[in-house]
Amino acid sequence: MEDMNELQMTCFEIISYVGTAKSMYINAVQKAKEGDFDAAEELIKQGDEAYNGGHDVHMGLLKKEANGERNGEAPLILLHAEDQMAGTETMRVMATELIEGHKQLQALKA
Repeated sequence: MEDMNELQMTCFEIISYVGTAKSMYINAVQKAKEGDFDAAEELIKQGDEAYNGGHDVHMGLLKKEANGERNGEAPLILLHAEDQMAGTETMRVMATELIEGHKQLQALKA
């Protein structure tokens, strides 16, 4: 069984990965707003890589749960980590839609 400190560190790892991803997505929208669509696409890619790191850590927790290696408690920090993951997924969808909107707007202005 994992101890609470190990679980907390795992949760902070998830939060770090997805927080980085969320920042990348927000920055991607800013780059698209400036008309730098190549940079926006690269930031989305980097955000996806960071998000996948958090997803992999989260999947490890789920595997431990399935194998009976966790006590099944969901401390606040785990709930926060999962909330950050969900919010970041939403931010990615919004970012890609906003980038597409900026592309269309630029095409109309041209």
